[in-house]
Amino acid sequence: MAVELKRKLTILADAAKYDASCASSGAKGRSGPGLGNTSSGICHSYTPDGRCVSLLKILLTNACVFDCLYCINRSSSDVPRARFTPPEIVSLTLQMYRRNYIEGLFLSSGVFRSPDYTMAQMIEVARSLREDHGFAGYIHLKTVAGASDQAVEDAGRYADRLSCNVELPTPDDLARLAPEKRSGDIDQAMKVTRHHIDRARAERPRRSSTATRRVTPVRFAPAGQSTQMIVGATPTPDLHVLRTASRLYDQHRLRRVYYSAYSPITHADAALPAKPPALIREHRLYQADWLFRFYGFQVGELVDEAQPDLPLDIDPKLAWALRHRGLFPVDPMRADRSLLLRVPGLGTRSVQAILAARRHRRLTLDDLRRLRVSVRTVAPFLDLPGSHAGRWLDRLALRERMRAPEQLALFDAGVSASSGQL
Repeated sequence: MAVELKRKLTILADAAKYDASCASSGAKGRSGPGLGNTSSGICHSYTPDGRCVSLLKILLTNACVFDCLYCINRSSSDVPRARFTPPEIVSLTLQMYRRNYIEGLFLSSGVFRSPDYTMAQMIEVARSLREDHGFAGYIHLKTVAGASDQAVEDAGRYADRLSCNVELPTPDDLARLAPEKRSGDIDQAMKVTRHHIDRARAERPRRSSTATRRVTPVRFAPAGQSTQMIVGATPTPDLHVLRTASRLYDQHRLRRVYYSAYSPITHADAALPAKPPALIREHRLYQADWLFRFYGFQVGELVDEAQPDLPLDIDPKLAWALRHRGLFPVDPMRADRSLLLRVPGLGTRSVQAILAARRHRRLTLDDLRRLRVSVRTVAPFLDLPGSHAGRWLDRLALRERMRAPEQLALFDAGVSASSGQL
């Protein structure tokens, strides 16, 4: 690899690490020079079916016309700058793909010259890969807030997924830390993306026994859209973080909101906190997000004006159950799916397994163990022989008994997120 290209890759892959919206983790470097070293720019992402794929994750440039206080690449920062040309990114992607280092590309950028100019450069990368080289791998493009609706439409024609970062939980937070950005521009980019995704799905041809020819389906960001939100850069509580996330899911049908704990930067502005928030807070937000997306909870059931932040020592479903002890213990032989989903320790898969198993026999704790359910967690909340649920529910020490070691909770985060067990 040419020295200058390697310098660019080192700078722009490192600058891309702050974007959490591809659920990435750094790959271990391989020995040897040149393209054989995968430590720069390779990240891991998980597909909806659980496959782990490797992506080239880079910025087009880390130069930016905006001066967002929380961003390491803000215009007033003294970090080394670099900029790829579209042909350079295309060449890097193809070379790494052919060597089986990656299965796709995650491309973001600082705003260079203008939102439309930056988008045009990223779109050209995706267009060239698809049309000039027949690249069929995964492409994730960032849409730049403030770019034209046409630019967003063009990006979605080539990308598998689009994402536009909401940046911060509330418009007031954005005005305070990124006054050059407007929440209305971010909403507009998401609105346009949703419109074209919905239209593409509506126009997708359906199979018909009378069809005599194959019709090319309309394609627009088939993997949907996502966003990222920085938490801990402002005093905004979890209540407003989750309200914003819920609104974005409802209004724009996002596939995922990524929560990124604020990381202090060099020469930080006095308006920013000197220390990062507890990492476990990020994990609790993901758990709460999972609850109102897949478990039937409402944001107001998890946090409210009286208790605006999620507890850090226990997960949000357990916290809700402890506040509503009168609803327990639940009889797993009679309870419906919605109620079973509210039992701490029962995830979507285990509830489905319980519903299937109870048709054939009376369930016991041993049956739950065979279903890989944590009996220690569920026993106080289920009416089963040997669970002694009534005795535990009356004890003030139940919260202490249910509290897991913090280190284990952190390691369990990935398992919980991928399996849906909460």
